[in-house]
Amino acid sequence: MLRDKNKIKQAAKKRRQRRTRAKIFGTAKLPRLNITKSLNHLYLQLIDDQKGKTLVSLHTKNLKIKGAKVDVAKSAGQKLAEQALSRKIDKCVFDKASYLYHGRVKAAAEGARQAGLKF
Repeated sequence: MLRDKNKIKQAAKKRRQRRTRAKIFGTAKLPRLNITKSLNHLYLQLIDDQKGKTLVSLHTKNLKIKGAKVDVAKSAGQKLAEQALSRKIDKCVFDKASYLYHGRVKAAAEGARQAGLKF
């Protein structure tokens, strides 16, 4: 019974992710800002889907910032935007995958916007 419940949850998550990705496509000039969450960390990537390459990536493990997860996510978004702007990327398409626009996802997006990335 439990195994079936987990399969149903995973299938629902995949459906939400596919629904989001069907509307979003990244190019070299307008890359896709992808967010992936784990229990403790956040992964941020700017992806060119035409070539299948990651242009800029950041992981909160590599940041030496301590504090609440939301605060770390906001600073991670700012750091990613700084890296993107140094590579002359100022616009992107936001891909929240299957996550709600709330908490760490929202904080990372707002941090990137504050640092100058437009989406």
